[in-house]
Amino acid sequence: MPATRLLFIRHGETDWNVEGRLQGQRDIALNAKGRWQAAEAGRRALGLLKRHGLNAADLSFVASPLGRTRDTMERARLGMGLAPTPYGIDDRLLEFDFGDWEGMTWPEIKVRDPDRHKARKAAKWGFVPPGGESYAMLAGRVKPWLEEIVGDTVVVAHGGVARVLMVLVGAVSNLVAPAVEVHQGRVLLFQGDRFSWV
Repeated sequence: MPATRLLFIRHGETDWNVEGRLQGQRDIALNAKGRWQAAEAGRRALGLLKRHGLNAADLSFVASPLGRTRDTMERARLGMGLAPTPYGIDDRLLEFDFGDWEGMTWPEIKVRDPDRHKARKAAKWGFVPPGGESYAMLAGRVKPWLEEIVGDTVVVAHGGVARVLMVLVGAVSNLVAPAVEVHQGRVLLFQGDRFSWV
């Protein structure tokens, strides 16, 4: 992990989040609550920066390419007192691919694919959904991006990306990370080998 601050914002809520549907790389829009959460995350980030004597305009900004993350980024930037753009887009920050399971809920998967559902519960980090990716594969995609960061950065991405970052910086093990809740509307501050919620 570079000697920088990484301010991570998970995209705001979508209707699929409310329904418990696996979004993965599907392009699902924010709902009204999600739009509010995005602005709130920007305000929280601004408060954090002020406490550290930092200017939001001096940071780098990068997002996953999906609409829900770009909308979150633009609303968060407004919440930080900045124009909605510019910011970078990086495909490596896409959520991991749930493959054939995207659009389904966990109870639906348990009924339709009970053996794989059980296998995933036994070993979440390495499990690959049919036609999809594992956390381990996602970590392999995110690691080069993390190593390229220079300077304090605001990133808007997904819950899975946050969990692999926790492992990549050495804050938690890959056994623990898949169960960590990643909040919407808040900021996850990574610094060194630690993370904390703002």
